[in-house]
Amino acid sequence: MVRLAMLDRKVLRDLARLWAQGLAIALVMACGVMTIVLAVGAWRSLEETRQAYYDRYRFGHVFATASRAPVTLGREIARIDGVAAAGMRIVKPAVLDIPGMSVPATGLAISLPASGEPPVNALYLREGRLPRAGSTREVAVDERFARAHGFAPGDSFSAVLGGHKLDLAITAIVLSPEYVYAIGPGDMVPDDRRFAVFWMPRRAMEGLFDMAGAFNDLSLILLRGASGPRVIEAVDRLLEPYGGRGAYDREEQTSNAFLSSELTQLNAMARVIPPVFLFVSAFLVNMILSRLVALEREQIGLLKACGYSSAAIAWHYAKLVIAIALVGLAIGGIAGNWLGQALTRLYADFFSFPFLIFRQSVDLYLLAALVSVAAALAGAARAIWTAVSLPPAVAMRPPAPARYRSVLSGRKGVPALMSRLTTMAMRQMLHRPLRTALTTLGLSFSVALLVTALFSNDSIEVMIDTVFFRAERADARLSFGQEQAPEIIHDVARLPGVLRAETFRTVPVIIRNAGTQKRVAITGIAPGTRLSQVLDLDGNPVGMPDRGLLLTDRLARQLQAPPGTRVSVELIGQGRRVAEVPVTAIVESYVGLGAHMHLDALDRLAGPGPRVSGAWVEADAARLDELYGKIKALPALGSIALQNVSREKFRETIGDNILTMMTVYVAIAVIVAFGVVYNSARIQLSERGRELASLRVLGFTRAEVSRVLLTEMAIVALAAQPLGWAIGYGFSLSVIEGFASDLFRIPFVIHPSTYAFASLVVLAAAGASALIVRRRVNRLDMIRVLKTRE
Repeated sequence: MVRLAMLDRKVLRDLARLWAQGLAIALVMACGVMTIVLAVGAWRSLEETRQAYYDRYRFGHVFATASRAPVTLGREIARIDGVAAAGMRIVKPAVLDIPGMSVPATGLAISLPASGEPPVNALYLREGRLPRAGSTREVAVDERFARAHGFAPGDSFSAVLGGHKLDLAITAIVLSPEYVYAIGPGDMVPDDRRFAVFWMPRRAMEGLFDMAGAFNDLSLILLRGASGPRVIEAVDRLLEPYGGRGAYDREEQTSNAFLSSELTQLNAMARVIPPVFLFVSAFLVNMILSRLVALEREQIGLLKACGYSSAAIAWHYAKLVIAIALVGLAIGGIAGNWLGQALTRLYADFFSFPFLIFRQSVDLYLLAALVSVAAALAGAARAIWTAVSLPPAVAMRPPAPARYRSVLSGRKGVPALMSRLTTMAMRQMLHRPLRTALTTLGLSFSVALLVTALFSNDSIEVMIDTVFFRAERADARLSFGQEQAPEIIHDVARLPGVLRAETFRTVPVIIRNAGTQKRVAITGIAPGTRLSQVLDLDGNPVGMPDRGLLLTDRLARQLQAPPGTRVSVELIGQGRRVAEVPVTAIVESYVGLGAHMHLDALDRLAGPGPRVSGAWVEADAARLDELYGKIKALPALGSIALQNVSREKFRETIGDNILTMMTVYVAIAVIVAFGVVYNSARIQLSERGRELASLRVLGFTRAEVSRVLLTEMAIVALAAQPLGWAIGYGFSLSVIEGFASDLFRIPFVIHPSTYAFASLVVLAAAGASALIVRRRVNRLDMIRVLKTRE
């Protein structure tokens, strides 16, 4: 039987005696460990899954589009220095008619090579077989779309392709590394029911779109170490005569950009949130150990007199701290591993990965253990130093009484404002200002975490109101397969149920200024347009000036182009013409980067005359089904975005995410608030037990005695609220700035109700922990406490 050393037995006794306080600290520490394991583990798993998927299924490094380029151009493309493989495809939009769904859906048709699998962006076959090369009606569909409609090989749906409505038979369910995140035109989040990616034999698409011997989409895989910018420059030069719209690298590819943004957010969470919990746990460790050393002062002196070295005593208290840290590490590690796997599976499903790599990274747990133990020991360092620095003779004597000075008593008006019991509570706080300040700071972090979690709901609501009600007020946005004459608006206006129709034109360009260039689309808007409005930075509608560009604020910052700046505008796919255009105003936009112009000015800039790319439509709600049925058969239509459907899908998706995040953050905030208040109250009770027992002997009731302790806790809790609001404001602002990207950004809005709800949750948790301590006050053994030597 192993016999424990005396100091080790003492560690176990101390843990048994302080189990409640130690558990509270361990839970706070577990939150930090859990966040490290959760965020870093999920980030590593997703990053490794993404890389493996991209490598195995040959995801492209460079992408380009053109109007119509000959397939024979492939030989010259393959000779570009650094190109390992090239995939030349036909990619065309489609409007879908899904059985049992009245709302029209949008699709993207992609050609498959005549033989073999695609050399770039290969398909993962989940179920069935790929379409036969000679078939004109067989397709392979993206898994998310198939799953949303319950499709399986053998099912069918209709699509308008090249002006022909065809019934398409599904032969395979597939996934593609190019569409890990598949988002439809005009949508802000994926809508699996209304957007499909499907693959058809090349021969079928050549006939439908008059693309025999031609391609309009190019994907390249580069050799390791190849220069991406040089390859892009060479590709642009080759595609320019064929309406090339400018090549771009993998970082700008929509699916990969969204995935990279999510991974960046996970990485940021692992860097920002754990230090908060580790700081609070270090503070709590310092509180407990400082009091423990003070209570065991005489024991420390006896240990030293008996020959125990300062190092042995220091190691004894360090083991106590390490034991508490290990409990937190175990709880946080288990919770983090479980939540990390769940989060990784959720991301893998949301982002359509065909497989999932989740590894138990030993170094991650070692890192979490090292950081947690180091934080705990750092918090205990001062208390341990106090223990080992006492000479035996000094330690065995009672400590010199603290020297207090009158702070509240004797001042005019104080007795009238506060009772003597309240004065006692206030005096204790003012005599230990550092402890009071740190307790307030620790509690304020729980408020800040809640504000950070809850503000996103406020911001999203403002974003929805701005984007879907104030800026884009149409019921639908129709995009034509190719530019049309303005007179097509009369055909659109005659569609059943259409109350108002307004045209627009979009022209892809590259805008350059101050050494920076951005690939965007200029939207031309006619004066008097009501269904789509451009808003200034204050949210007010802006009229289209006769000349010049209106840049969105994020684009203007990136280009360093305030109003009055003349920027270079290169027209993509139109002979690469370049024009100098003045920036007239900066406008607001939460979705993507963009620019706006007067429609006539854009026609003069882009040529060859008045053209429109699509139309905004306001429809009679009672005739929507009739309108949808007609739209599904329009030959000129390339895609359709339904604003009301997109808004509800966005609200549903974001709402689910916010609810999950709120649940986690509320639980974490409650743990932090409980741990801080409970430990602080227990320390106060142990320090002031003799004083409180004396009050009971003098005739004060239990409620009055408890009030001394609870008043101090209440003042600290209330003082923590405005500090927590300020810290939460800073955290929220950093979250907004960290999550903003060229794809979308969230406005920074925090309503007063958010601060109020955060405070109510924290005050409730603090009140619950204080009431637990009050029960101990009520059960004080007055005789034992009064016999205890100070």
